[in-house]
Amino acid sequence: MAAINREGLKVLPNLGKMLFTVGLVLAGLGAVLWLAPKLGFLDWLGRLPGDINIKGQRFGFYFPLTTCLIISGVLTLLFWLFKR
Repeated sequence: MAAINREGLKVLPNLGKMLFTVGLVLAGLGAVLWLAPKLGFLDWLGRLPGDINIKGQRFGFYFPLTTCLIISGVLTLLFWLFKR
């Protein structure tokens, strides 16, 4: 087993803080998405013009193309802002 040097141990507290923060953000996002339909918030998400929805008698296909593009654009903007 390889020995751990002191430089490696200095990174662990920062990693722990980062993982804790990411966990809190994910929990908050999950709570918002869970409560959104009950509160009438974000009802439009997934039902935008451009979202593909094909229904047949025994077949259904749904692909939220426009919703994916909007979420991708918002996340790209947020990551770009936080990188600065």
